[in-house]
Amino acid sequence: MVGLGGSLGSMLRYLCQRWVYQFYPHPFPWGTFLVNIAGCFLIGVFYSISEKSNLLTLEWRLLLTAGFCGGFTTFSAFAFENLTLLRSGDIIYFILYTLASVILGIAAVIAGTAFIKIL
Repeated sequence: MVGLGGSLGSMLRYLCQRWVYQFYPHPFPWGTFLVNIAGCFLIGVFYSISEKSNLLTLEWRLLLTAGFCGGFTTFSAFAFENLTLLRSGDIIYFILYTLASVILGIAAVIAGTAFIKIL
């Protein structure tokens, strides 16, 4: 279920990003930005539906959240994990996770490109 949802999410992400860039070519990555925000909204909707009612079985929840939203944008999983930390009162871990993910994530991309350049 996760693989199926991830496949669908990944394909939709590609199509959305391509569509946005086709009609609005801009140096700011609007396609990725909009997909990330939409994915965050969707994972919130799917999680709340599964928490509030019995409308989603475990399989459907996995397909929609871990699968579809995870394939559509991993940022949605990151945002949801931050919400979980906030809800549980782990403010220090929330701050640490957020800052470390953003700073180290960007640093890792820089390191990866630098590594390949020196090979």
